[in-house]
Amino acid sequence: MFPVAHLIGPGGAGKSTIGAVLARRLNWRFVDLDQCFLSWHGHIGDLIDRHGYAGYARRNIQLYADLRHRVAEPMVCALSSGFMTYPSDIAPAYPSIRSSIESDARTALLLPALDLEPCTSLIVARQLSRTYLKASAESEARKIRDRFPRLMALNCARFVSEGPVDAIAASIERFIRDSLARA
Repeated sequence: MFPVAHLIGPGGAGKSTIGAVLARRLNWRFVDLDQCFLSWHGHIGDLIDRHGYAGYARRNIQLYADLRHRVAEPMVCALSSGFMTYPSDIAPAYPSIRSSIESDARTALLLPALDLEPCTSLIVARQLSRTYLKASAESEARKIRDRFPRLMALNCARFVSEGPVDAIAASIERFIRDSLARA
């Protein structure tokens, strides 16, 4: 089985940006789950409007399972912002998938700060700069405040994603190479 490095964290944490650099450094394939979702299912917001957040989450879990099943080369996978915080009963396979990702030695949680208030401020600013999101400061702050404790409770490596992208990617690369050497 080919190794997969998972990048998890809230929207605006840098998973896609750092993940692309990290994949190049490792000479691995880069997969952004949100981009795959857009290609396969269309706009996430439109799908949520039609099927609710639970319908989106179930499709996202299935998409991840399908992608994971077809891994044919080493891969860096940036997961969707809420992926690790879905309710455990959202889909039958989800608890096992979530546990597998959390316990994997190559899973990295990215946050711009490890304290709630600075993390919230940075995430809100980043998300509001994305014109395609149609986000409000209040909704983004509520989302990160809700997810932050659940993300911090995960038993995986944490990386601060505020700073030079190359330096952060290099740090995660060392972490991944060390995990591969121990395997």
